[in-house]
Amino acid sequence: MAMSTAAADAARTAGRRFVITGASSGLGLATARELARNGARVVLAVRDVAAGERIAADLGGSTEVRALDLADLGSVRRFAESWDGDLDVLINNAGVGNLPERRATADGFELQIGTNHLGHFALTNLLLPRITDRVVTVASSAHRFGRLDLTDLNWESRPYRLFASYGQSKLANLLFTLELQRRLVASRSPVRALAAHPGVAASNLGRHLGPVLGVVTKAVGTLVQQSAEAGAAPTLFAATRDLPGASYVGPDGFGEVRGRPTLVGRTTQAADPDLARRLWTLSEELTGVTFPLRASA
Repeated sequence: MAMSTAAADAARTAGRRFVITGASSGLGLATARELARNGARVVLAVRDVAAGERIAADLGGSTEVRALDLADLGSVRRFAESWDGDLDVLINNAGVGNLPERRATADGFELQIGTNHLGHFALTNLLLPRITDRVVTVASSAHRFGRLDLTDLNWESRPYRLFASYGQSKLANLLFTLELQRRLVASRSPVRALAAHPGVAASNLGRHLGPVLGVVTKAVGTLVQQSAEAGAAPTLFAATRDLPGASYVGPDGFGEVRGRPTLVGRTTQAADPDLARRLWTLSEELTGVTFPLRASA
């Protein structure tokens, strides 16, 4: 007799160690809750440890809270340096979006590219020698209107545009996944790199919008969005199912707005291996963090 869905999910997660960035709200919290419910050992990597501990107390299961601010490379390094033992799955979930004006990280990067891409780039490479199974990075359909300008990644020369900046950071997530997978294969590592997107799901990405645009966005979202739990399903699918490296998971409904997890497509730019390599090189220069595994002969 085939296992039930619940039993199968538990078999894929029980006793395994997961790190989820931004796990104190929205999609990250929904992901943490489901993994903990299925017996995983879940580490909530969050900026506000006190808030994270209150949330972890309600999750039950095996949970732990650790401080991590992806907008500060010093915090990223401290998190990685304090890590003990192996890590099965890293879920790069945290993100900021829809910032009406250009803001900077502690290291001077534009906040959306600095948090959504560069912070996770550094974290992944610093933890990679400890990771045994996979890295899942949460991207977005917004990558479709993103354009990557490697000469001005931090919007220092171009007029800042909030949606274009967010789209660029999500495009960077997919290019990062593509090049990470290439490097893992070249080094004969068993680790896989995958990406997922939630469709239109309840989250706090609109919290930085002004009152008028915030109300409009919320009203439109109410009509089409799915719950945070449904939005987390593609991430959980990518984190637990036997999928090829560089897979991209999203909802199967019209326009990938909502639905059940399935493999989805990406733009031509998001699948450009040369652009992915050049972004990786630039990311190493900006963060001072390099790929830690050696390519095999």
